[in-house]
Parts: sequence; C-alpha cells; structure tokens
Amino acid sequence: MNTIAVERDWVVVVTEGMPTDRQVLNSQMRRIDLFCKLVGPLVISLIDGISTRIAIFVVLGANILSVVAEYYAIAKVYAMVEALQVSRIVPSDSTACEVRSSNSTPARALLWLRSIVKPLSSYLQHPAAPPSIALSSLYLTVLSFGAQMITYLLSFGYTSTQIGLIRTVSVALEMSATWLAPLAMTKIGPLRAGLWFLNSQLLCVATIIGTFWTFDSVAMAVFGLVAGVILSRVGLWGFDLCVQSIIQEEVDAESRGSFSSVEASLQNLFELLSFAATAIFPRPEQFRYPVLMSSLAVLASACLYTDHVRRRRGHLLHPSQCIAGERRKRTQNLSTESVEEGLLSSPSIELERREV
Repeated sequence: MNTIAVERDWVVVVTEGMPTDRQVLNSQMRRIDLFCKLVGPLVISLIDGISTRIAIFVVLGANILSVVAEYYAIAKVYAMVEALQVSRIVPSDSTACEVRSSNSTPARALLWLRSIVKPLSSYLQHPAAPPSIALSSLYLTVLSFGAQMITYLLSFGYTSTQIGLIRTVSVALEMSATWLAPLAMTKIGPLRAGLWFLNSQLLCVATIIGTFWTFDSVAMAVFGLVAGVILSRVGLWGFDLCVQSIIQEEVDAESRGSFSSVEASLQNLFELLSFAATAIFPRPEQFRYPVLMSSLAVLASACLYTDHVRRRRGHLLHPSQCIAGERRKRTQNLSTESVEEGLLSSPSIELERREV
C-alpha cells in the first residue's frame, strides 16, 4: 500500500504540471531501489560466506532500521508538500456499505463479489489498462535473479558469492535504464519508448531460448541463460518506467488508488503463478519449461502493448526521412509543373502565341 501511494499518487501530486520532472523523479526513485538491490544481496552474500547466523541478524537489523527511515522520510515529505495535505475524500462505495449492513450470508457473499468485480471492470475498461496488463504479465517469469533462478544456479554448483557478483553486474546494467528511459521519453515520448524497451527485452529473451534449448552443454546453456537475463533487465526497467509514466498521466486522481491496487493484485497473481510453475517442474533439468513459459509471457506482453500503440497512434513505424524527403520533393515538382501548365494555357499566353 505504501508503494502504491507514493509511486502512483504522491509523485503525481508533487510534480503536478511538470511531466519532465515527473519522469526524472520516477527514474531517481527507481535508481535508489535498484541500488539497494545491488548493495543488499552483495553484502549479505559476502557475510553469508563467513557466517549464516551473522547474515540473518544483519538482515533483521537492516529491516528494522529501514522501517524507521522510511516512515521518517514519508512524514517529512508530507509536511513539506502542502498539496499532499489536501483532503480528497471519495464518496463511500454503496456496495461496501451494503456488505457491512447485510445479515444474510449469501447476500454478503454476492455483495462481496460485486465489490471485487466492480474495480476490476473499471480497470479493464480504462484506456491505460493495456500497458498496465502488459507490464503485469512480465511478473510471470523465472528469468530474474529471484528465488527460482538462484535455486537453479545453486543446483549447478554456483556459490552464494558468485551469484551475488552476477546480481551486481545485472543491477548495474539495470540502473542504466534509469538514465536511458527519461532520455528516450523526452525524445520520442513514453508510448514509443516503451515499445523500443519491450522489444529489446523480447530480443534478449529470444536469445535465451535459442541458447537454453539448443546447446547440449549444460555449462554453455546456463551461461547463455545468465547473460540473456542480465541484458534483458535494461529493457524491462525501461519499459517499467515508461508504463509508470503513462499511467500517472492518464489515470485521474479519483481512480488512481483503485487502478493501482488492481494492477498490484495482477502483478502478485502472475508472480504467484511463476512460483507455481517451478513447483510443478521442480527438478533442475525441468527448468527449461518455466523458462519457456516466461518467454511466452514476454511475447504476449509485447503483442498486447504493440497492438495498443498501433491503436493509439494509428501506425507503428514512421517512414524514413529519406523517403519522406523524396516524397516532398516529388510533390513540389508536381506542383511546379501544374503551375507552369496553368500559365501556358492562360488566354494571354495563347494570344501572344497567335501574334507571333
């Protein structure tokens, strides 16, 4: 809830009327998040190499300190920005009131179901739903340095220190997306920039499938998997920032909380399905099937977002500048020829011809 409130609502309020500053603030927040993901696993893996007990207590202490620091920062920002203190009371939902007042169990169940279907229906009918669903479907993946892939790497003899170093390289490249995404959105807009970032991720995932399913050597297949995942993260986080910018611009204040809550629920659902996939295929030699499932999820996301861009803009690709320039030149020549023919066929010119 705290993440939804800060990233989806507070950022929009703080940067009201300043879309460029909003993109920069989004990228800075994501950069801080990725930097923590870079330092945290690296430090913990190094400490775990010395003592697992010490690593556990370090994680506990870091979580306690982070809660204190987070609440202090939230309170300070809330006090500094007056717009956040303005009361925005949304009329209470009649369905929720009926659920609380109803005594019949079937009626309460029906009303409870309506309270779930109503925000979901509003979410699906919103113009920003396709980019949001495309982003959410990317959570159906094992192609990240999360628990599933780390377990797979450990089964092939990777140590926690080696995995920590690999994640360091991955997050370092991911952080580059926090600079590339605002630059791309400034040049071509968040809609087109998201298409470029998502296609770059799809290309990396296709490379993973090519190496993971074709190489007979397990070592080469695992190396291709690790390299492809590292490179795909740039496109993933660039696309994430573009979609976040689109949602912040298109979702109004009254629908922002409901829309973001449904989106977070979808993301959690897809992430749960990714864990279910590794539960169905638990053996290391079966990991290729969750990898294939993750690749199909990226492909579905790319198709959905591409269709959204085509519907929104009417086309996907611009004609090249050379072709456009040649067309303009041809049009100008035709216009000049038409003017000359009109002058030659005028009565004064015909009279001059007869006198001659």
